[in-house]
Amino acid sequence: MDNPVFAQIQAKIDASPVVLFMKGNPMFPQCGFSARVVQILKHSGVNFASVNVLEDPEIRDGIKAFSDWPTIPQLYVKGEFVGGCDIVTEMFQSGELQTLLAEKGVSQDAAA
Repeated sequence: MDNPVFAQIQAKIDASPVVLFMKGNPMFPQCGFSARVVQILKHSGVNFASVNVLEDPEIRDGIKAFSDWPTIPQLYVKGEFVGGCDIVTEMFQSGELQTLLAEKGVSQDAAA
């Protein structure tokens, strides 16, 4: 990978089974869309890593080019881009998100 920002993003994606690029952090999301995806993941009982794009403008711009997706948050499961807030919300409501997590071998805490 020639782009050092893309290499940094890929390393973050490779480091955890579930990664959320978001504004803020899970304890203090700094936008409603990021807060919604955090809430969905917590409700699903999924452990996830987060990257606060507000801390690094290169990551904030780079993740949009990396995924070819214009908005944040962005969810990755086992290295695969899943989508942003609307897609994650729709997948959660239909049960597709839980199915995807199970198929990818991501543990979900049923008690959550």
